[in-house]
Amino acid sequence: MKFLNILISILIFIGLISCSEKEEKISIITEDNLEMQMIEAYNEGLKEFNKGDIFFAAKKFNEVELLYPQSIWAPRSILMAAYAYYSQLYYTDAIFELERFLDKYDNHPNKDYAYYLLGICHYNQIVDEKKDLGEIIKSREYFTLLVNEFPSTDFAEDAKFKLELINEILASKELYLANYYLEREKWIPAMNRYKTIVDDYDTTIFIEEALFRLVELNYKLGIIDEAKKYTALLGYNYQSSDWYELSYKILNKEYTKSNIKKNEKKQNSLIEKFKELLE
Repeated sequence: MKFLNILISILIFIGLISCSEKEEKISIITEDNLEMQMIEAYNEGLKEFNKGDIFFAAKKFNEVELLYPQSIWAPRSILMAAYAYYSQLYYTDAIFELERFLDKYDNHPNKDYAYYLLGICHYNQIVDEKKDLGEIIKSREYFTLLVNEFPSTDFAEDAKFKLELINEILASKELYLANYYLEREKWIPAMNRYKTIVDDYDTTIFIEEALFRLVELNYKLGIIDEAKKYTALLGYNYQSSDWYELSYKILNKEYTKSNIKKNEKKQNSLIEKFKELLE
């Protein structure tokens, strides 16, 4: 009886070892299958993308992430899904994928590309900056992040150029609002808008008029020292400008309204040229 108990114990021990080995083999096989499925899904995504079926391609790229979320292919797949949507102008879907990428892989080496593509997606959706600044502000946000964090990349070079155009657009809106208040004799709101151009958009084509208007308004309100300060700024930076000549005449009591109208017409032509550049 004692011998029988020992024999049963040995058989149970052997059975447990066998089961353990079997389970380990099954686990390995399953993992290998997942990796194969992942590679197949990624390649199929590339194939469908090249054929132009971007929705099916994006679906396959997302499958890769689901099958193997810890692999190097997962972040690549999100970026490929984003680019697939972007290539066919589905910007909302592309933005969703790119924001997901940044949330999950904040330290990924392709983070600069994600910033760039996000900036482009928002930039390409700018329709009317006078009515809605949402897209242009978002675009500026991502291009600025790109330039600050990855200044030496090719993406950053293009982002710098687009930031210049964005600043021109934002400055034109500030000037439009400032002139709106000026025409209605709302001096303080107008002055604040002109100051915004001077402080935030001093490299744009609208800086000269903004400085002149600050000379004009400060002189009108009796703040002569401020008027002289802005005239000096105009003279130092834009001595050959017609706006500086007008500012000088204000302080010397020689300026006339006809001179201002003439220069307004010239500035409007610059705005039209800038609009043509964006179209």
